[in-house]
Amino acid sequence: QVQLVESGGGLVQPGGSLRLSCAASRNMDVMGWDRQAPGKQRELVATITSGGSTNYANSLKGQFTISRDNAKNTVYLQMNSLKPADPAVYYCYARVLTFPRQYTYWGQGTQVTVSS
Repeated sequence: QVQLVESGGGLVQPGGSLRLSCAASRNMDVMGWDRQAPGKQRELVATITSGGSTNYANSLKGQFTISRDNAKNTVYLQMNSLKPADPAVYYCYARVLTFPRQYTYWGQGTQVTVSS
């Protein structure tokens, strides 16, 4: 069983920045973040492979940056210029690719609030 421990959420003013971290208990092929705002569906934020290839939601390109430290089995999400549309619970996930199957594990979620 893989455990994911998230940290870094909290309250930030509009235009501010936060960095989320998620540490996995073992190395994972793909790591990423989703988010879910109240009353809305969960949506992709960003993903990153063990090789460093990234993918972002179109609306977040240039605002958020995903990175990872493979030595620490940790993925980061740097969130800049936070807007009133960005508050949500942010969920870390990690995926193991074992052809033909894949296994996905989720963190407990961390709340991000944007308010003055």
